[in-house]
Amino acid sequence: MMTASNFSNTDHSSYLEGLNPEQREAVENLDGPLLILAGAGTGKTKVLTTRIAHLLFNKRAFPSQILAVTFTNKASREMKSRMESLLGYEVDGLMLGTFHSIAAKVLRRHAELVGLTSSFTIIDYDDQLRLAKQILNDYNVDDKKNPPKVLVYLINHFKDKALAPDKVESYDNSYFADGKLPSLYAEYQRRLKLLNSADFGDLTLYNIEIFNTHLDVLEYYQNRFKYILVDEYQDTNVAQYLWLRLLAQKQRNICCVGDDDQSIYGWRGAEVTNILRFDKDFEGAKIVRLERNYRSKGHILNAASHIISNNKNRHDKTLWTEDDDGQKIKLNSLYDDREEARFIAEEIESLRRLRKLRYSDMAILVRAGYQTRSFEESLNAYRIPYHIIGGIKFYERMEIRDVIAYIRLLVNRGDSLAFERIINTPKRGIGGTTIQKIRMFANEEQISMAAAAQKLISMRQIKGKGADSIMALLNNFDKWDKLLSETTHYDVTDMMLAESGYIQMWKDEKTEESRDRVDNIYELLRSLEEFPDLKTYLEHVSLINDIDNMQDDDRVNVMTMHAAKGLEFETVFLAGWEEGVFPSQKALDENGKSGLEEERRLAYVAITRAKNNLYISFTSTRRMYGSFQASTPSRFIDELPKESYELLNAPSSYTRYKNLNSQQHYQKPKSPVISNKPDAKFKVSQKVTHPKFGSGRIINIAGDIAEVVFAESGIKKVMIDYLN
Repeated sequence: MMTASNFSNTDHSSYLEGLNPEQREAVENLDGPLLILAGAGTGKTKVLTTRIAHLLFNKRAFPSQILAVTFTNKASREMKSRMESLLGYEVDGLMLGTFHSIAAKVLRRHAELVGLTSSFTIIDYDDQLRLAKQILNDYNVDDKKNPPKVLVYLINHFKDKALAPDKVESYDNSYFADGKLPSLYAEYQRRLKLLNSADFGDLTLYNIEIFNTHLDVLEYYQNRFKYILVDEYQDTNVAQYLWLRLLAQKQRNICCVGDDDQSIYGWRGAEVTNILRFDKDFEGAKIVRLERNYRSKGHILNAASHIISNNKNRHDKTLWTEDDDGQKIKLNSLYDDREEARFIAEEIESLRRLRKLRYSDMAILVRAGYQTRSFEESLNAYRIPYHIIGGIKFYERMEIRDVIAYIRLLVNRGDSLAFERIINTPKRGIGGTTIQKIRMFANEEQISMAAAAQKLISMRQIKGKGADSIMALLNNFDKWDKLLSETTHYDVTDMMLAESGYIQMWKDEKTEESRDRVDNIYELLRSLEEFPDLKTYLEHVSLINDIDNMQDDDRVNVMTMHAAKGLEFETVFLAGWEEGVFPSQKALDENGKSGLEEERRLAYVAITRAKNNLYISFTSTRRMYGSFQASTPSRFIDELPKESYELLNAPSSYTRYKNLNSQQHYQKPKSPVISNKPDAKFKVSQKVTHPKFGSGRIINIAGDIAEVVFAESGIKKVMIDYLN
């Protein structure tokens, strides 16, 4: 068999000629564990795809022996396209996809080993919330003090850590539902199995369970996957890390590509330590650094490198380019967020006219979603086309969720969440009391709601019009199910939506909004033709993400910094660089030094999205949740190299803050304390929750009134009795 050292003595195909020395080293080192530290814009996708092509070209593996894992469908499609372009032929059998999609394929094949069937459905966040609310209600837990979204967050957090219900007893769970969290988690899992469903976290968690309890299954996949390649390794969570370790421990040919400086998803479970300790986890691992940047001009790279160098926990690397320095970064101080939004809109128009840039060449990046409102106003005022990445997505629209629930119930009659969503949509004379009776009976008997409804009707505990409507609908589902073997799945779905009365319901409404909803439904029906069957379609829908849906049209892109990862634009506007906004005060409060380092990595990601032009702006005053607050410039501005930026204006507010002692600069302003008795139930700076406003922190107490900064609704004065 040919080894990596032999390749230099062979005739290389042209696909290797465009690689720089470091990229080529990463491509040709095929044996053993390899970590490729790929800085922003250094060609990591090129290296990954060339490495796969190299394996196939040199017959080191069949396509079916290669596992390549990405984080988005978009990245998977791009890798496959590039690889086949290099090879000159289509590749069949390669296991290439996202963590979720590959884990779902494995789970479908072995579903019975964890108590599911191969037709299980993957539920989304909306269904998780509905299920959590039902469980809290059944356990008599106050869902105002213990919100369903918090329960879902905690369960997802446990799954990211690869912790099943029996492994969470040791955690301090007393703060949620008076210590009932392990029981609630266990009940959540029990009901999911009853529904023959799994959530996203289950896909990896069940894979790990299968691998650990059925060693023959693990051995099959270890033997099958001779080479494993992982993109964006810095974004992996504990469960994904363990999944990869199990699959790679026999062959040990695992190649992980990533950049610890771009690890920005700690809030959703990503562990930057996975990439920092790679060489310890995989003994004898080789590390190759890719530092030559092909995307950005010199001043942009200089700024990114200066900021990220302030982080302590990172692999040492410095981006460089053979390109020129380009234009200096434009740093702009403005009075408030409205003036900031107007300035950016005017600059976009100027770049459009004078430099002939397309709108789609430009992006506005913010730290938090609420910041987009002022930009929507200004862009609309200037008649600049735009789209908000992260707004209401196609698959999150009510009518699309309804149609998908119909399809889910057609595929899996045990899907009680889908049953409950559509049983009275459109109206069929089935009241809330009847639905509650069906749900409770299903839970008691541990059967699906569809089966429970039929049983209750046969027992004459549901009668009249409601019973007739339920049986008519379920009989129709049986009919539509049989038709799937006789005609196409998209024709059956079309028939189902027509005969159920769902499409007619929206047509009868005769409003502009309802017409849009009907158009969306027909768009979904058209998309069904691209898939071989409804199961494949449902899996695609459940695993798709927002970036995958980006339109290639001429509109300004407005999005959060997190959403921009992996993208690039000619011109980038970074708005709202003020203390408390960016870095986020919430991140600093909750995670301290590690939170600051992640915020700094986010700054690095945001800066390196720009190719040629970069604007950074901050304001003296900002509207925060309906009120105006004074602002101070972000500490990250002080970390920018002076030689790489120019001030468009230098108001006294900015120069004054620049001259302050840095420790004084970053000190959080303290509100005056009106009352804070030692024996008080609550104290200033204490974290609290409120049934309406969510979580926050007390800044003032006056008698029985507390002034609280809430994370989602700003500063409110509330009765202490309503705080938890």
